[in-house]
Amino acid sequence: MSQPLDGIRILDFTHVQSGPTCTQLLAWMGADVIKVERPGVGDATRNQLVDVQGADSLYFTMLNHNKRSLTLNSKTEAGKEVLERLVKKCDVLVENFAPGALDRMGFGWERIQELNPRMIMASVKGFGPGPYEDCKVYENVAQCAGGSASTTGFRDGLPMVTGAQIGDSGTGLHLGFGILAALLHREKTGRGQRVLAAMQDGVINLCRVKLRDQQRLKAGPLKEYSQHGENVPFGAATPRAGNDSGGGQPGRILKCKGWETDPDAYTYFITQAAVWKNICDVIGKPDWKEHPDYATPLARLPRLNEVFSAVEDWTVTKTKFEVMEICNPLNIPVGPILSMKELAEEPSLRATGTIVECEHPERGPYLSVGCPVKLSDNAVTVTRSPLLGEHTDEVLSKVLGYNEEDIASFRDCLLYTSDAADE
Repeated sequence: MSQPLDGIRILDFTHVQSGPTCTQLLAWMGADVIKVERPGVGDATRNQLVDVQGADSLYFTMLNHNKRSLTLNSKTEAGKEVLERLVKKCDVLVENFAPGALDRMGFGWERIQELNPRMIMASVKGFGPGPYEDCKVYENVAQCAGGSASTTGFRDGLPMVTGAQIGDSGTGLHLGFGILAALLHREKTGRGQRVLAAMQDGVINLCRVKLRDQQRLKAGPLKEYSQHGENVPFGAATPRAGNDSGGGQPGRILKCKGWETDPDAYTYFITQAAVWKNICDVIGKPDWKEHPDYATPLARLPRLNEVFSAVEDWTVTKTKFEVMEICNPLNIPVGPILSMKELAEEPSLRATGTIVECEHPERGPYLSVGCPVKLSDNAVTVTRSPLLGEHTDEVLSKVLGYNEEDIASFRDCLLYTSDAADE
């Protein structure tokens, strides 16, 4: 079965998480992703957080499915020749090097345009143009600089980063969107272009509801925030909201049966206005249906603590799954707090390909996340991550047309065994 990106070839100069997230998504959709790595070393994450000695780490394997690995020393003449031919043969170059690294290699944007005017050059950087554009950025730095940390956590505690990798993986998602847009534009114009995804920009985009609330503060207190009902004054900036819902339907994380010993025995419960009467029946408060203090969303806003306390008095008598079983038929929006262990063992996620099991020649079977996007006409098969340099000869011969003698000479010129460009 053909895939949406069949025929698109990606020259992948990415490492760690943001760039590999992007190129893995493109590979899942059928693009031929050729991951260029330093001979003898490879992507730094191959050897980070190692859990099986002698095998690539899960850090690497879970971000590099469906790709080919080519080892290349770009400091040799042979390496530069191969890289030039790859630029001519590929549609997209993706990189998340430190600023200026490609220029030092001799493959800045101007040179790439000379070699292939149709090439799309896609880059992840920490910041966009401005005073910080040359600064190195990691996941948590991006979350802090993009507004996520200042609005996450409880108002009487420290700013907090989230376990979801919205800086690295979130930026990779944005970059993938930009690449697809650039490919469509190339179909119309015949020209390639540069695509930039800054990590700060990506985090800000994912925090747009908090920028919304920043502007709403000008009109008065944010009434759906818990501190409004507690008569705590608001400051000049969007506050941390704990587990309050980010929308107009108030929601909180509430205890369920077993919370004393199980750190994930909780549910998220939303008091949606449309099903308020059903909620009242479930929690044993039928008189609240028509009571002027509780009957309308506006009346309930200053009493949210009381409302959710009453809901929790009920949820604490049920498991998180029983809460779902009772509430879902009544259209009451709830969701269990699922641990990574529970998600890994959930059969339905295996069935849909959201969680997949891969077989690796060095580490054996391992679980990974599959493609999060499902297309009705294009099923995604997740294949294991490549071993370092596993496809070097294959790419040189089948993609670039080198013969066995040429490839042997490249080995003699240290194409495979020396250091590549500085990152």
